[in-house]
Amino acid sequence: MPSDPRSRSRSVAMVIGLVVVIALISLVATRWKVLPWVPDASTVGAASPSEAAAAPPTVAGPVDLATGLQVPWGLTFLPDGRALVGERPSGDVSVITIEGDMEPVGTVPGVADDGEGGLLGIVASPTFRDDSFVYAYVTTNTDNRVVRMRLKDSRLAGAQAILTDIPKNSFHDGGRLLFGPDGMLYVTTGDAGDPEQAQNLASLSGKILRITPDGGIPDDNPFSGSPVWSYGHRNVQGLAFDDAGRLWATEFGSSAYDELNLIEAGANYGWPVVEGAGGQASDDQGFVDPQVTWPTSEASPSGLAWRDGVLYMGALRGERLWEVPVTGAVAHEPTAALDGELGRIRTVMVAPDGTLWLTTSNTDGRGSPRADDDRVVSVPVG
Repeated sequence: MPSDPRSRSRSVAMVIGLVVVIALISLVATRWKVLPWVPDASTVGAASPSEAAAAPPTVAGPVDLATGLQVPWGLTFLPDGRALVGERPSGDVSVITIEGDMEPVGTVPGVADDGEGGLLGIVASPTFRDDSFVYAYVTTNTDNRVVRMRLKDSRLAGAQAILTDIPKNSFHDGGRLLFGPDGMLYVTTGDAGDPEQAQNLASLSGKILRITPDGGIPDDNPFSGSPVWSYGHRNVQGLAFDDAGRLWATEFGSSAYDELNLIEAGANYGWPVVEGAGGQASDDQGFVDPQVTWPTSEASPSGLAWRDGVLYMGALRGERLWEVPVTGAVAHEPTAALDGELGRIRTVMVAPDGTLWLTTSNTDGRGSPRADDDRVVSVPVG
């Protein structure tokens, strides 16, 4: 019995269609090997749903502690409960009490007000009661560097560079400093406008660095003789350790996604090959994907703080405080607080009384300054 011509036509069409599908899959797979991978919108703000997350604490209304400042960037608490705050353009440093009293203590020498650079991160030594050391990340006319000073008799003095030759630019300078529970100093750097250097282990650009309090290289760093702790970063400006000693970091994306990362020693976070989650590209090249991502319009993250199972992340362009609940080593879906109330939020710290202290960056040329900006505020956490 002769076959039906219509059946033969359908069979031929199915074979042609299958060949086309296979060809498209092959083309896409080939392109994924050579092009940066950016996730689709379904991954934004998403974290592993494998564990249920408790609702984050609710922050209350902010209370001004100090006003009329110029881009207060670095903030650190002293053992007596007072805080030091640095102003980025001038290098001026002041003491602020929990009642809001403010007193200048000096100016960090050599500060160059260059775009995003200047006096950036500040941190007090974990042994401050014994040594009176204060550390600062400074942009100079030639580089970014870490300097160490003493705060004696309410005056800063004796600035000494302990880490130099970090590449500088008018943008992407990194700048956050934080001592870890191991007593080591962690330093964030940006790619200084040269993205490829983030993958170059011989460069200090686009890295998180780990050094001893006197600027030496710890023996247990992942790369022998190098201060590099992790690499493949675009511009990290926030660091926080959780109660288990895990290190978390915020990272500015380029045009698609900002990131919250869990930092592992020696790990590669993908920039500039990937931005956001890397999918197959990360699997193939060994990149660590972020735990949470945001569109750059919703975050542009800087400061980061840990309190009672929640990471609090300051958003500059996003003009809000993001609350990210964490279970173990897993970050969950974030929620926004203080949306638009303060403008650009730069730094987030937990004060000795459990409140959050925030600094704003509305006078940095990218915000819309309000009366009495910039400011340091205290935010109660319920």
